[in-house]
Amino acid sequence: MAESVVLDPVDLHLLRLLQNDARTTYRDLAAQVGVAPSTCLDRVARLRRSGVILGHQLRLDPAKLGRGLEALLLVQVRPHRRELVGPFVERIRALPESRTVFHLTGPDDYLVHVAVADMTDLQRLVLDEFTARREVARVETRLIFQQWDCGPLLPPGHA
Repeated sequence: MAESVVLDPVDLHLLRLLQNDARTTYRDLAAQVGVAPSTCLDRVARLRRSGVILGHQLRLDPAKLGRGLEALLLVQVRPHRRELVGPFVERIRALPESRTVFHLTGPDDYLVHVAVADMTDLQRLVLDEFTARREVARVETRLIFQQWDCGPLLPPGHA
């Protein structure tokens, strides 16, 4: 388990702002937080070095890319052994339809968030890429009607 990093109120404010808009300039961040731009730059660099900030991602609208149907696939792999799950995860991660893969506890081993063109494409994906694999014992599909982003991720007690 990774060790947590001690964050002061300025760090927390920077993280809130950056999670809302990672393109905010250091000058604007500094003004909003009340520190010098050089201090802001140093703090963000320290947050990156310590692994608190993992990177920056561009968010795309799947529907505008022709992938208007999103689903969650609950996948059971049998036998659930390292020599099978490693290649399974790498194959699923390489699929252009895959958005996120979670390794779970409980009756299902994986939860895979996918984005596809339509129901026919989803059926093709499930049959050709999941259930056709020898190690996949079962796949359950849940369609996503709507999703919402939540607030910034902060340490416990700093809401």
